[in-house]
Amino acid sequence: MSAANPAGEAAPAPYLVTLGETMGLLTAQQPGPLAHVSSMGLGVGGSESNVAIGVQRLGGTAVWCGRTGTDSLGQLIRREIRAEGVTVRAVEDPGALTGLMLKERRTAATQKVSYYRAASAGSRLTPEDLDADLITGAAVLHVSGITPALSPSAAAAIHAAIDAARAAGVPVSFDLNYRANLWSAADATRSYQEIIPLVDIVFGGDEEAALAVGPAEDPVELAQRLTKLGPTQAIIKLGSKGAAAFIDGQVHHQPAVPIDAVDTVGAGDAFVAGYLAELMNGKSPEERLALAVQTGAFACLSYGDWEGLPTRAELALLHQTEAVTR
Repeated sequence: MSAANPAGEAAPAPYLVTLGETMGLLTAQQPGPLAHVSSMGLGVGGSESNVAIGVQRLGGTAVWCGRTGTDSLGQLIRREIRAEGVTVRAVEDPGALTGLMLKERRTAATQKVSYYRAASAGSRLTPEDLDADLITGAAVLHVSGITPALSPSAAAAIHAAIDAARAAGVPVSFDLNYRANLWSAADATRSYQEIIPLVDIVFGGDEEAALAVGPAEDPVELAQRLTKLGPTQAIIKLGSKGAAAFIDGQVHHQPAVPIDAVDTVGAGDAFVAGYLAELMNGKSPEERLALAVQTGAFACLSYGDWEGLPTRAELALLHQTEAVTR
């Protein structure tokens, strides 16, 4: 990937490596119909880069790999992710535009996200874009179910990355991340059942997990079914109910941190970042889950996909009773 890394950025070990599409993000600045919104905020967002930034803020080291256009949005994405300390290995594609998502706040309590990513640069990710040495030197490879939904070449890139990691003994983390506007439930199920047996850690909401292994009322049962496909760690994200997991043959329940959420977008990525940060630090399953629910909760306390992700020092704010610190 030397052409994608003209600055010769090094990836210090141990590090998390992740790959996927990050897009430009336009966000309505006030609630109401988009037709009457007078201003939009410009930012960036993508599940995998959100995780990378989350790990970096928690004191870890992360690398994001992807593909952007040579347009202004692509430049913004590369600059913003680098500014968070994440090593960027992104192919610059002159033949395609960077994808865009638009966030509409129809009411103060609800949001709608629309995507403009057909034939985007990110969807043109290929196995040839990957740096095998980068992957085989990682502490963890993290991928999500969004990428294989983008295109056949992006799906092939995910499988190539997983194959490289497995051959080197690098643990692979997979967040199901179902997006109904990208593919059908049936197509997602087929892909999940191909990928899950190849990974070590799988994350998903209860409805996402049900796509892979069938519905169940008990989230622990969903986690156990996922591990029967191959992973040794299955974590079911339950939002305000916390998380349930089946890790190395043991059942775990983790209650949520009570908060008054203002924006839940990106909370799942924050959860994954917290879990993987502690995994890379050699922490126990209990410690991984405890940090995961804290980072997931903290991300809900401000607007934006990743902007509100916490540092470790800031986590104490979850339990602070004084509104003003002097």
